[in-house]
Amino acid sequence: MSKKQIHNRKYLEAYRKDLRNNGTSAEAFLWRYLQKSQLKGRKFRRQHSIGNYIVDFYCPKEKLIIELDGEIHNNPRTNQYDEQRTKYLNSLGFVVIRFENKIVFDHLPSVLKEINDNFNK
Repeated sequence: MSKKQIHNRKYLEAYRKDLRNNGTSAEAFLWRYLQKSQLKGRKFRRQHSIGNYIVDFYCPKEKLIIELDGEIHNNPRTNQYDEQRTKYLNSLGFVVIRFENKIVFDHLPSVLKEINDNFNK
């Protein structure tokens, strides 16, 4: 029996591409430091889907997901959705770390250190 595909399901392809082409400025900024295996040789993917969710950044080797949160995440309904989503991803063995967009711009070295600290050395 084949394992059910959870990565990059075909029906989400156009949406993933749209998100990659129209990402936030914080995503574009952080991507400059994650792309081309710049951070400790780890390869990251942008707007990668796992199950029915599309994550901002995903490192397959580490099973690490990085989410960047803008203003829209500052309300109870979105917080509840984010919690449910994180619980699902954790149940599949993924680690999810989140940063506010402002933190990415204002404290990039700390953000990169926290990402690095989540690598399995």
